[in-house]
Amino acid sequence: MAEPNLQEVHDFLVGLAQQAATMIISANPSTVDTKKNSSDLVTETDKAVEDLISKSLKSAYPDYSFLGEETAKSGRLTDSPTFVVDPIDGTTNFVHAYPYISISLAFAHKQKPLVGVVYNPFTQNLYTAIKGQGAFITAPKIPDSFPREREQVESSYEKRKLPLRSPPPALPDLSHAIVAVEYGNERAGNNWDCKINTFSALGRDKSMGGAMVQSIRSLGSAALNMCSVAKGDIDVYWEGGCWAWDVAAGWVIVEEAGGMVVGGNQGEWTPKVDGRRYLVLRAGAGREIVEEFWSKIN
Repeated sequence: MAEPNLQEVHDFLVGLAQQAATMIISANPSTVDTKKNSSDLVTETDKAVEDLISKSLKSAYPDYSFLGEETAKSGRLTDSPTFVVDPIDGTTNFVHAYPYISISLAFAHKQKPLVGVVYNPFTQNLYTAIKGQGAFITAPKIPDSFPREREQVESSYEKRKLPLRSPPPALPDLSHAIVAVEYGNERAGNNWDCKINTFSALGRDKSMGGAMVQSIRSLGSAALNMCSVAKGDIDVYWEGGCWAWDVAAGWVIVEEAGGMVVGGNQGEWTPKVDGRRYLVLRAGAGREIVEEFWSKIN
């Protein structure tokens, strides 16, 4: 098998994301089913978008593997060249018409993400990265002034390198940070207790042993959370319980923006993409932030 042409793969995934976006913005999620419980939703649009993407990829790249959220029998990656796909990351947001969702498309080889494409069809923010070539956001350009009456407004887009602030400011400690977390769909047991205890430790006053972070965000899309870290809007993102298709695209975008992905549990400096627990830090946040965060996990 020939070595993958990463630029070609990137361009193909961008085109696919734009096709999928057309389906999503025109959809009305009238059929909503649950998978594990009432917080774990799937719609007919999730399935239709994954079907579109999988058929297109298998036609263009018949020798490559496919790992998609709605059809995967296992969440595990292999060493084979693999497309890793979440057709709608943020399905609960989609059902509630909250526009923080994304199409997350990645290409991995030997279990390493090499290409990432994350697209929010409602904001039209497109995040992309190729290993070794940097990370970028392409977004609608904000006009310098409002258009005059009856003046035609033409959409224009601007591509910018990530992170948006260069050089990125240092992060002294967690008390200067905005941290993203997610509740997930496992609402009982040790994992749930660990999350709630850790959320409390992050917010608690330092005099009581907490980190006293500036604020916590829970926005409902792992891929977009990672892109916000890459961009620099969010300083740290802690995740326990999601899957390779949630993080693979964002992973390469974060790393190409100068950030890092380590494990969600103490001592996990080299996590696997399918390891399910992650700590993601923006450029400018060093290993001491990792150690501080790990110390707050209960």
